[in-house]
Amino acid sequence: RPLASRLRGASKGAEELERKRDGANWSAMALRAFSNVLKGRLQQQLLAPASVCGAIQSPSAVAPFPSQQQQPKGAVDMQQRFASQLVVRQRMKSVGNIMKITKAMKMVAAARMRGAQTKVEGCRGIVDPSIKLFGDNPLVEGKSVTVPITSDKGLCGGVNSQVNRVTKVLQDVVGPEADKPKLAIVGDKGRSVLSRTHADSLEYTCTEATKQSITFATASAIAEDIMKTDYEASRVVFNRFKSAIAFQPTVATVLAPEAIESQPAIVEKFDEYELEGPDRSEFLTDLQEFNLAATLYWGMLENGCSEQASRVQAMENSSKNAEDMLTALTIKYNKTRQAGITTELIEIISGAVALEG
Repeated sequence: RPLASRLRGASKGAEELERKRDGANWSAMALRAFSNVLKGRLQQQLLAPASVCGAIQSPSAVAPFPSQQQQPKGAVDMQQRFASQLVVRQRMKSVGNIMKITKAMKMVAAARMRGAQTKVEGCRGIVDPSIKLFGDNPLVEGKSVTVPITSDKGLCGGVNSQVNRVTKVLQDVVGPEADKPKLAIVGDKGRSVLSRTHADSLEYTCTEATKQSITFATASAIAEDIMKTDYEASRVVFNRFKSAIAFQPTVATVLAPEAIESQPAIVEKFDEYELEGPDRSEFLTDLQEFNLAATLYWGMLENGCSEQASRVQAMENSSKNAEDMLTALTIKYNKTRQAGITTELIEIISGAVALEG
């Protein structure tokens, strides 16, 4: 009988020891899960389990979570969930690739701008004599056409927006007895905007002309299509290149022979020259055809040079923005990585302190 009682006591002691061991493991697991839930100031209190237990026993002593408190403007919410490191790395890679593309586009546009500037300086001498002789008054009478010159490609700032804006205003600048001006659009960016707002005035569109090298033959073909309809005046709208950072919206007016002969002041200037060959009317007709083609060629060159200059500035700004975004993403990635390391260290220390307690 004493031996049986000893055996029963030993088995009870072993069972009690096993329960204590299971209880200690369960407490460690519970504290680890509790540390994953709590954030901010309460997470630091896991290093002192007694203070946490005291706060839990008295609900009035529990401080609200940081997300429930009114934080000052500009403060960082401790419960804010950061993006994972993989997502941030992917965004950093994509922003870096975009920055490489914009820098390459800037260099290409700068090289093209220098070539276009040389052509523009050589073309200005063609149209200057006709402007001095016939004038450049955008206020026209009778039937007229407005020819806005835009680009076929984007990513060039507001160079096309200015032409479209001036064209919309110019449609109302006519004489008291003039008809509503028609539109002959050159470039896809002008067609996509003006075809929606002035669809009833749209007469002619030409796209894909500025994607290749601009030649006088291309401008002559466009001028021939426009002259299929008899207009008393043609107003060409484009951006005149001034410098690498500035361009000016310009309107060049080309009058028909009938409109020139109806203005005595222009006829007097024209009669000062001696003409050989056909009479004045036939000569003015040929001159008007050449003048319109030369003005279109000049406007396409000026607008193309302004487009490349504007693209240089746009790509430079894009590269700076991409660099700033990459810097912000790098800081965010480092903060996220350091926050993960700190959280893991806190969990390890909290579990060790809980086991020792």
